[in-house]
Amino acid sequence: MVDHTTVLIVGAGPAGLVLGNLLRAKGIDTLIVERASREQAQARARAGFLGPNSARVLTEHGLAAGMLHKGRSHGICAFRAEDGEFELNYAQLGQGEVHTVYPQQDLVTDLIAEYLDRGGELRFGVTVTDVDARTATIGYRDANGAGEATGRFIAGCDGSNGVTRLAVPATPARRHGRDHGITWLAVLAEAPQSMAAVTYAIHDDGFAGQMARSPQVTRYYLQVPANDDPAAWTDERTWAALETRMRTAEFGPLRRGRITERRIVRLRSEIVDPIQHARLFLVGDAASLISPSAAKGANLAIMEAEVLAGALVDALTRDDDHALAAYSRTCLPRIWRAQEFSHWMIDLLHGPAGAAPDAAFQRALRRARLNSLRDSHAHQNFFAEHYLGI
Repeated sequence: MVDHTTVLIVGAGPAGLVLGNLLRAKGIDTLIVERASREQAQARARAGFLGPNSARVLTEHGLAAGMLHKGRSHGICAFRAEDGEFELNYAQLGQGEVHTVYPQQDLVTDLIAEYLDRGGELRFGVTVTDVDARTATIGYRDANGAGEATGRFIAGCDGSNGVTRLAVPATPARRHGRDHGITWLAVLAEAPQSMAAVTYAIHDDGFAGQMARSPQVTRYYLQVPANDDPAAWTDERTWAALETRMRTAEFGPLRRGRITERRIVRLRSEIVDPIQHARLFLVGDAASLISPSAAKGANLAIMEAEVLAGALVDALTRDDDHALAAYSRTCLPRIWRAQEFSHWMIDLLHGPAGAAPDAAFQRALRRARLNSLRDSHAHQNFFAEHYLGI
């Protein structure tokens, strides 16, 4: 048996769900297939910093009820280092825009419910086994065995390790990538924020960061050796390292709580160019993987989903495929700009690896960058524009 639809979407994260909702709003038939169960998809705790463009997309398309009700505005970040602490109120710079903090699992839950309300078809527990970009066909396995689905177009929204990226041939596509050689331990703590702002702590022991999630849950990051086992980081060891790197003896204690999640994040950057081939279009992490240092991943996914939705609507309702042909050319400059700022943040937050021969020089450069960010209005405007934008 072969399932037929108009737009076949692989992956039910923010990219696939925003795309599916925008297409359903225009009456276009869609089928979303997702490897995880619905419960797993709605429980994946990921970044929750939505930039102004993402908030606009969700609001304009009727997808923002939960965000508007429970999301929190955030416009300040803080930097701690050996010279002290300074806050940067980026909401007061540029256009006065802010981030909206809304956990991704809550956003995904909202988007799934809205997609189903709009008459979209969504199947969980589906493993895609192969993708044919020329015929817009996928093979898959689910609880009922092997199957096949086809559409006029495929949207690959299944992440950097999904199968849709592999369906873009190596020639003429180029795959750009960089391993930044930096590893974070990401933990979720059942504890309120200890600092009102997102805080980036720079320390010779390694980077530490606090990111808002909800009034009762806080995300922390610790730079750790590449081969560390998350299980080796007990609650006590984790809190002790956070307190050292965040200089609590100088700035006050952290609010401790039970740590409910530990996972390793390796800072990598990957971009496929172009992000389309035949009838296949890549969206989100399938198109480009970006480090979490500047909270760009979900925001890039939502931007690309809006661009692709508009192009598909043009092609399917007006027989105009100009925007669809230009999908890569439209999105890739924004992707590279986000990657550049993420790379800038990585250099700002992390010191030289190991006993680098120029370690003292690199640390002095990092200190100069921080001082410039603290003192230079032009530097602050640059930061605000790129921190918020795509």
